Amino acid sequence: MAAARVVGTDELVARARALAEAGPRQLLGIAGPPGAGKSTLAERIVEAVGPTARLVPMDGFHLAQAELRRLRRAERKGAVDTFDANGYVSALRRLRRLEPTAVYVPAFRRDLEEPVAGSIEVPPSVRLVVTEGNYLLVDATPWDEVRQLLHEAWFLDLDAELRLRRLTARHEAYGRSPEQARAWATGSDEANAALVAGTAHRADLVVRLAEPPPTP
Repeated sequence: MAAARVVGTDELVARARALAEAGPRQLLGIAGPPGAGKSTLAERIVEAVGPTARLVPMDGFHLAQAELRRLRRAERKGAVDTFDANGYVSALRRLRRLEPTAVYVPAFRRDLEEPVAGSIEVPPSVRLVVTEGNYLLVDATPWDEVRQLLHEAWFLDLDAELRLRRLTARHEAYGRSPEQARAWATGSDEANAALVAGTAHRADLVVRLAEPPPTP
């Protein structure tokens, strides 16, 4: 992976604002391994840009828990084949072409551990769509279309030890025992992180935050 440039959040917010002013609607993607702080960064950018920006997380396109059980993938939830990749690509296509009416996309509810359809409205007035997730830069079909639809893509890196602590704490916060949390963080999450690390070269910018997000 290319060496990451250390930057402050303010610098990235300024870059996102400039991107929003570059056209009728711009799509910014933030990729990176699990626990890198993508959601936190994306939320800060959208908040700073204001009502003309909207967050569309890739996590909303998780397959439902019942479907994961049917496919025998529930124990690998979060892996690249546990998402509706075609649905995500289709939503990004609609968002990029700036339809005259609102586009509704799903959100992932951590309290339910399920995606909920139609949770996020993206009206025509939105000029910057920020989307974040692990697999935005994967070059296998159909994920490879995501990069083509993004006007700009960033890869967010984080020190591996800190990232592992964040992931373990996150899993504990959502009800796993300390042993289960660490097993998931060092098992499934690390397998996903290895895949994601190989996609950084497809980003326009590879960064580490000067002020990394705190452990949840």
